[in-house]
Amino acid sequence: QVQLVESGGGLVQAGGSLRLSCAAFGSMFFSYDVGWYRQAPGKPRELVAGISSFRTTNYADSVKGRFTISRDNAKNTVYLQMNSLKPEDTAVYYCHAGRPGVLSDYWGQGTQVTVSS
Repeated sequence: QVQLVESGGGLVQAGGSLRLSCAAFGSMFFSYDVGWYRQAPGKPRELVAGISSFRTTNYADSVKGRFTISRDNAKNTVYLQMNSLKPEDTAVYYCHAGRPGVLSDYWGQGTQVTVSS
């Protein structure tokens, strides 16, 4: 059982930065793969960045070079550092956690990111 709580969203000017946090409440969080997803109105939810329990990472092409995902297992938290933000990054950002071979997974409630021109 894991509860995920996202924070750090808000309104930012194009070119600015935000750092999103996904705080996990539960045990064994270090063993989870974690992903940041986003969903804009009228668009499907898409994977933005992922980080495995071994700290390997992957990114959507649209955010490579601008976003960085990291985790601090001691704090049970995963971060998404977002730099050089664009209006196209506007979406609700969701944290997801799961473990390979385990059917159950977890979603946070989402945090709104709005990038103005």
